[in-house]
Amino acid sequence: MSMTDPIADFLTRVRNAISAGKKTVDIPASKMKSGIADIMLKARFITDYSIVETEGNKKYISIKLKYNDGVSVIEGLRKVSKPGIRTYKAAEKLPRVRNGLGIAVISTSKGLMTDKQARSANIGGEVICEIW
Repeated sequence: MSMTDPIADFLTRVRNAISAGKKTVDIPASKMKSGIADIMLKARFITDYSIVETEGNKKYISIKLKYNDGVSVIEGLRKVSKPGIRTYKAAEKLPRVRNGLGIAVISTSKGLMTDKQARSANIGGEVICEIW
């Protein structure tokens, strides 16, 4: 069965792993998902991630979640642009997540970047998700 929204599945797996108190979560790999994981790593929402290849040429992203005193660093994840309703914003209209404490992942013509990076480069794009 094909998946209609793999990014929503990515966010849901991370959210479920956090609520279950897991240290790692495995997610089927794609370029977009590894790009989001890389942004999460640079923003220090996760400890580390790696792409693991299993037999049968299946690739998974193994994400190590980050906790401070047993409480997850990630408070929330929200998918903004959905398959039925794509959300595009100009550079000056990009959302500020929790007054700059969170990040919005933006898909631009220059690749995936945070809202702060897109604003400084004056590039708009599709708002994929928000992480705080």
